[in-house]
Amino acid sequence: QVQLVESGGGLVQPGGSLRLSCAASGRIFSINAMAWYRQAPGKERELVAGITRGDTADYGDSVKGRFTISRDKAKNTVYLQMNSLKPEDTAVYYCNVKGFLAYQDYWGQGTQVTVSS
Repeated sequence: QVQLVESGGGLVQPGGSLRLSCAASGRIFSINAMAWYRQAPGKERELVAGITRGDTADYGDSVKGRFTISRDKAKNTVYLQMNSLKPEDTAVYYCNVKGFLAYQDYWGQGTQVTVSS
């Protein structure tokens, strides 16, 4: 069993910053890719940012230049630094971790990010 513990969500004013963290633990022998997704009310879940084992990062178009994904391999932790937040960034943010086998696809419980004045 693999557990993902997310933290760092909350309420922030437009233009502010937040940093999300997701720590993986349990029976995960080798992590391949890690990513953050988000889902706003009435919308489909979308990829925010992903990072490969080789530290290649990819971002959704709406967050490029504002968000930065990083990982600490020793701690099995992925981070999402979110700057210049906008009201449209409001959503539940989910951590996703993939191993090298197809069934190794794990999701966190989600953390709420609300951008509002």
